[in-house]
Amino acid sequence: MSVTALKPATQTPHVAASSKAMVAIENVTMAFGSFVAVQDVNLTVADGEFVAIVGPTGCGKSTILNAIAGLLKPAKGSVSIDGSVVSGVQNNIGYLFQQDALLPWKTAIENVELGPMFQGVGAGERRERALKWLAKVGLKGFEDRYPHQLSGGQRKRVQMAQALITGPKVILMDEPFSALDIHTRHLMQNELLRLWQEEQRAVVLITHDLEEAIALGDRVVVLASGPRSRVIDSFPVDLERPRDVAEIKLDPRFTELYRNIWASLRGEVEKSYERHD
Repeated sequence: MSVTALKPATQTPHVAASSKAMVAIENVTMAFGSFVAVQDVNLTVADGEFVAIVGPTGCGKSTILNAIAGLLKPAKGSVSIDGSVVSGVQNNIGYLFQQDALLPWKTAIENVELGPMFQGVGAGERRERALKWLAKVGLKGFEDRYPHQLSGGQRKRVQMAQALITGPKVILMDEPFSALDIHTRHLMQNELLRLWQEEQRAVVLITHDLEEAIALGDRVVVLASGPRSRVIDSFPVDLERPRDVAEIKLDPRFTELYRNIWASLRGEVEKSYERHD
């Protein structure tokens, strides 16, 4: 399979060439009994870098994300965050899930306050911080609404505030916008980019949507089909920031990136379908 070479990436302002590694995955193998999901995976994410991981269904994308979060333990190798080996559930990450992860019996502001509460922050300070974050994500005036009283996009905004209020070193995202309609998805993607530009956190996003990966990421990492999946390619995304996710798709360089990454990914997707037929 041939892949057209990409031009060297232009450094974007938020990620310096000397940026330290915030996430380091070293020779990681994840196994469930005799089933090996991913094998000998190596991946580094710099502080402030936005990395998108793509791959066929069942290639272990979520497994890698859960290893970074400390929810799963590698059978071999190690995962580190900011130089410290991950051992058990981490309190220095924010996790944005595909499904709604809000407590239905708590209001928007009460849901956002949960992280600081678990960190031992006093009631007055956490209320002040939660009010600030809800305003930041455009939900001022919606503080006392329950999840069922909010739209899908509004609930996703609450989850963003919930993930960021604790000041995490790393933000993990498991297809967070896949359940939204296309218009709301674009709005949420742009909102995420705005918040990320302000907060400068390391981000690891997994997605099946290659367009989303390119529009959001600084780098797109391609995984092989499973089992025993591994990293097969890494493509720098040298598109200017700030970006509008709808407008950036009209850039000729976006099309070129899509063509090159798809050339790498397509064969793995085809292998995955063959195994499931």
